[in-house]
Amino acid sequence: NLIKNNIYEVDENKPDPILIAHKYKDEYAALIASLFAYGNVKAILKFLNKIDYSFNNIPTNLYYRFQNKKDVYVFLKTVSIMKKEFSLNEIFLKGYKKENNPIDGIREIIRLIYKIANYNSKGFEFLIGKIPPNKTKGVSPYKRWNMFIRWMVRDEYPDLGLWKNVDKKDLIIPLDTHTHKVSLKLGLIDRK
Repeated sequence: NLIKNNIYEVDENKPDPILIAHKYKDEYAALIASLFAYGNVKAILKFLNKIDYSFNNIPTNLYYRFQNKKDVYVFLKTVSIMKKEFSLNEIFLKGYKKENNPIDGIREIIRLIYKIANYNSKGFEFLIGKIPPNKTKGVSPYKRWNMFIRWMVRDEYPDLGLWKNVDKKDLIIPLDTHTHKVSLKLGLIDRK
């Protein structure tokens, strides 16, 4: 499956949360994998491998770093309800198509999660993100959400390319310490 000259390789020897997305090839499994993709990769995968992605059995005793047992349960229960009724791609497109802005698409999904969950806590908000009152104040980079969108839209390995109707040129890579260092080394930016 590797594209020739692609240096990015994911397997059991080079673990990455996208392994879960590849295992299930499902937008909801990929969403879960991406939103919990913070911290030590081994701990992330250990947690993610405890989840039943058919949602026949939603555990009540799982917790992960900043999410307590209730946060995880409510999130997985919400995702199980959404999976029966909604395509994440369609929800995303509803917001994205307004101005070809992926942040607007992400916010559509976040709004629906909060509406269905009818729940909030610090851990839940850390996992899902929040929607600022306006487009300039308190804006989140939605780092894990943007990673999820890239997994769904880009169609070259290691990404899944499950979504259509989203232009790759609109994808966002939030700038953090790690992406900043790589961007400096590649000469994409020169600001320190």
